[in-house]
Amino acid sequence: MTKVLIIGYGNPGRLDDGLGPAFVKAVKQYNIKGVNTDSDYQLTVEDAVDIAEHDIVIFADADVRGPEPFYLKKIEPAAVVSLSSHSIKPNSLIGLVKESFYKEVEAYVLGIRGYEFNEFEEKLSGRAVKNLNKAIEFIKPLLENGSFYEIRAKNVTW
Repeated sequence: MTKVLIIGYGNPGRLDDGLGPAFVKAVKQYNIKGVNTDSDYQLTVEDAVDIAEHDIVIFADADVRGPEPFYLKKIEPAAVVSLSSHSIKPNSLIGLVKESFYKEVEAYVLGIRGYEFNEFEEKLSGRAVKNLNKAIEFIKPLLENGSFYEIRAKNVTW
């Protein structure tokens, strides 16, 4: 069985920046076999340990300028040049997993289009909620079937 990890990151107290954690919360309620979730304000080097225990990882985050309603793109490991204990990019994190754990993990970034980021409030804008729902509608069957075949060869914008 394919083991999938979804990491949603962003600050729920900054309006649409909370799209990543909101995506994780929604997926978690389906309790899909083989799918684990995690959310936090940002990615950290410590995430490499959890990622190394999975076959596929999806990094879910809000996107300020990306296509509407969302995109899903495959990412490749990047060489780890420098590390900060507080923040790391998805492709560098996958590179760290490869270098430290000798594990190749199939990785994707799910960018959900957000619109409101400059205020402090724990809610998503109406347009962001619509984009979130479309991303969930797209990813849920892939997770349930354990098949990422259709997205491996190309990036998806829906």
